[in-house]
Amino acid sequence: MKIVKITFIFLGLLFLGSCKPTLSKKTWKEGILVDEFIYDKAPYPSCHAATIVEATNGDLVASWFGGTHERHPDVCIYVSIKPKGSDKWTTGVQVADGVMKEGPRLPTWNPVLYQIPGGDLMLFYKIGPKPSEWWGVIRTSSDNGKTWSEAKNMPSKDFLGPIKNKPVLLSNGTLMCPSSIEGDGWRLRMETSPDFGKTWILGDTLSRGKQKINAIQPSILFHKDGRIQAIARTRNRALATTFSSDNGKTWSDLELIGLPNNNSGTDAVTLKNGKHLLVYNHVLPPGTEAKGPRTPLNVSVSKDGIHWDAALILEDSKISQYSYPSMIQSSDGMVHIVYTWRREKIKYVKIDPSKLKAIPIKNGIWPGDENKTVTAVKAEEE
Repeated sequence: MKIVKITFIFLGLLFLGSCKPTLSKKTWKEGILVDEFIYDKAPYPSCHAATIVEATNGDLVASWFGGTHERHPDVCIYVSIKPKGSDKWTTGVQVADGVMKEGPRLPTWNPVLYQIPGGDLMLFYKIGPKPSEWWGVIRTSSDNGKTWSEAKNMPSKDFLGPIKNKPVLLSNGTLMCPSSIEGDGWRLRMETSPDFGKTWILGDTLSRGKQKINAIQPSILFHKDGRIQAIARTRNRALATTFSSDNGKTWSDLELIGLPNNNSGTDAVTLKNGKHLLVYNHVLPPGTEAKGPRTPLNVSVSKDGIHWDAALILEDSKISQYSYPSMIQSSDGMVHIVYTWRREKIKYVKIDPSKLKAIPIKNGIWPGDENKTVTAVKAEEE
């Protein structure tokens, strides 16, 4: 493991004095009910890219990839279940690998879980030597994640499925998978299915906008006026967004919003009350670089998807790699997040969103971080 030491400075205006009493007592943990590792030991040294879903029986199902290291051919997909009412996760079980009928074994990547309403549980993942050459694969489970079908490739290698974040069900019954490509430039696109994976439609790549934004790994929000919003990771030092007013057929040009991005994955969800939650690393890369340490890991809340309030700090250590979060709201209203913990373990957090106490983010600066100097040790190059 190569250790890289990075120092960077958050610059900003002094926070309004009226907020000082609140910030002095702020723990940034209000609303967290459970904070635990899914496992303590695993038969592999490295893990990443967790995903979580609520199964039809109320169980929580999580998945991630694990192996020697990212891109290694021995990287496989694992699944663990937290039965409804239990405080324990089952031992992670390998459910997919990159063994080919012909040719060398390849790494697997980025599992994404989706529960068909009243139907099978879907597991999307990728196989390939690297992101610019991978392809999409699907397995299904009819017993809430305990056993899985044989692997089935997407219709062609043009289809990738959801790249990192969960599919969403549109008002017209279409399943929309937020997707992206990483070949000649980073581009967003949507892949849709009218019949839960039997047939697929490949959407056009979205406009990068006037700033020629390089974006991948979108997540989807729903607005009360019928619009759909995508928020994405970028190489442009800030998160990007785009809107659709026609159920995802067409999208506005990509624009940057006032939240930093360290070129790492995020996730977002629209709550039952109409508010939006975003989990991400609220940190700028050093200097003018496009990539930075993956710490801290934060949660923000918004009413409009553009202006965000600071709510939680899940991790805030000098050691990096708190990353690639996945977030859902379960049927009981609770919020569940899983994420990479230092590439060593998968962390699970349960949140009561009604207990969140948020403070407005001004000028892109997390409240209390004005003029703060942070030194981080980055635990991985990837």
